Amino acid sequence: MPRLFVPCALSAGDAIALAPAQAHYLGVLRLRAGETVLLFNGRDGEWAARIEEIRRDKARVTVEAMTRAQAAEPDLWLVFAPLKRDATDLVVQKATELGVSELRPVFTARTNAARINAERLTAIAMEAAEQSERLTVPRLCAPIPLPDLLAKWPDQRKLAAAIERAGPSPVPLGAGALLIGPEGGFAPAELDALHAARFVTPVSLGPRILRAETAVIAGLALLQGQCWSTT
Repeated sequence: MPRLFVPCALSAGDAIALAPAQAHYLGVLRLRAGETVLLFNGRDGEWAARIEEIRRDKARVTVEAMTRAQAAEPDLWLVFAPLKRDATDLVVQKATELGVSELRPVFTARTNAARINAERLTAIAMEAAEQSERLTVPRLCAPIPLPDLLAKWPDQRKLAAAIERAGPSPVPLGAGALLIGPEGGFAPAELDALHAARFVTPVSLGPRILRAETAVIAGLALLQGQCWSTT
């Protein structure tokens, strides 16, 4: 059954006009009036809704019944240096599937992307949440330089920093965030700053040198396993 993210509140009896892109998607699936879709907004759980009207770029549904109540999810952040477009898209998609609650792009000395397309990445996160049956969509933060990120970081949140050749350093239990640097690794001054920050734990993701997008998936899988084992 198709799942769609909507920004509005959800309760039984509500009439909701879907976005043109969502109407087009339902049309591609050849859905018709009277059929059911699932809606979620990150706050009110998941609801079944009946299609009342559907055209090429217009669809209207009526919310009928809750199918899943909103539940707490692990509060896990991903801090990552933006990569080339396709690789960044993959990072956002897989991070969403793996339960990240916040996506925090960070510019480093060796970051090979000058900007991010926030609208595109938000859409990718939304689609990944719909597909993976999450009840929330991760928040995408504005990108900031690494020194600013470290200066403003909440001391109580442990940051596991994946650093090449960090030695046999496992991901610490209770880490609330993962930092993945750019292709080429962190610059020497950045490594000094990371080692000096008391909330940062340098970690190893294994003996091999991983591509940044692979490191994201490997690191988040480890952290996600910890989060779900304690919830």
